[in-house]
Amino acid sequence: MSEPQYRRAPRGFTPEQWEQFTTEGMLVIEGALSDDEIDRYIEALDRCCAADSSFDPTTFYMTENIVERDPIFSELIDHPRHLGYVYDIYGELLKLHLSQIFVRPRDSVHNHWHPDGARVVPYAVFAPDLSLQVKVSYWLTDLPRSGMGNFVYLPGSHRSQYSEHYWTHDSIPGEKILCVPKGAMTLVQCNTWHRVEPNESDVVRKNLFLAYCPSWICEGDRIQSSPNWLETLNREQRIIMRSYTNGYDRAKPPVEDFPLFLDRETGLASDPDVDERVPLQQRKRRTMHEKLMPS
Repeated sequence: MSEPQYRRAPRGFTPEQWEQFTTEGMLVIEGALSDDEIDRYIEALDRCCAADSSFDPTTFYMTENIVERDPIFSELIDHPRHLGYVYDIYGELLKLHLSQIFVRPRDSVHNHWHPDGARVVPYAVFAPDLSLQVKVSYWLTDLPRSGMGNFVYLPGSHRSQYSEHYWTHDSIPGEKILCVPKGAMTLVQCNTWHRVEPNESDVVRKNLFLAYCPSWICEGDRIQSSPNWLETLNREQRIIMRSYTNGYDRAKPPVEDFPLFLDRETGLASDPDVDERVPLQQRKRRTMHEKLMPS
């Protein structure tokens, strides 16, 4: 049996992007998708909607675990367009937390100010510096102005666990209404306070969302993945799904799941200064955040 061909980690944050992300809790990258890619994702999204008997084109629709519903979405699990960013944060224990479709036609549906993730004891209690969930969003329709079901967020609010506006839909000083062209990609720190406007336009807002987290946080849209479906994935996709039968494997993944990726710069399977006597799966691997910290 031949050895697996390991891939280098995809490119991730530039210093400027990391500064924006850690300061605002949001990173916006316009032009991430080509027109052909947008069309391809919309076709897959429409297939998923058509296959669901509960889908009503006149009202808000959301469905989860989309990567298992269509092979076009399966490709997104480890797509280099976005994966390097979340790998920078979670490193070798990267996991896909959930994947979603959102369809917002003209209606009054909106949600209130809230952070994602845990509520009663927020993630920030345990990880005040880094987010324990990062959501990657692909915007498939043009949103040139407000009132189109826009995402609204309060820059820098990921540093606060409380808000007097929690569970209200008030417009507040400093908020930003996301107005982006189709093909944009955003990354949101899960602790960032946000809400969604009603869609008062005739444009049906269509989105893909993929949230990532450390492997030891429970999955958000599944218990386990279909074994037959897992067989259709490549090595990195299978690992990132973390469909383990032994619960403790989430904290200590099996030997064959290391390395997830080779180091982006060195091409090595572990840090260059590790003790070679230590088995590969037990070696400390520094994340980008750690590498940026003063020694």
